[in-house]
Amino acid sequence: MEEIIKKLKFDQNGLIPTIAQDAKTAEVLMMAWMNEESLRLTISSGLATYFSRSRKSLWKKGDTSGHLQEVVSIAADCDFDCILLKVNQIGAACHTGAKNCFFNKI
Repeated sequence: MEEIIKKLKFDQNGLIPTIAQDAKTAEVLMMAWMNEESLRLTISSGLATYFSRSRKSLWKKGDTSGHLQEVVSIAADCDFDCILLKVNQIGAACHTGAKNCFFNKI
């Protein structure tokens, strides 16, 4: 695990984009940012923890809503510049109450 974490390409702010995907349906639920600390907390707790760029702090998904993400697996993409979390989503993934964050059609 340490070897993979060292390969990850965090940006100049120490962040890496992270996609949450439903482990059962493969539906893409949301995108958020992680830093190394939030990734390590996610690994140790088994619950998705992200980094809020606006608040400049960690946030565990579901802390206020109860809509937790239980992590099933974590993978890096081929370039090590994006993380994929496969999760068991409890409740809505989006802060709007929607099942996922990708409902704005273009």
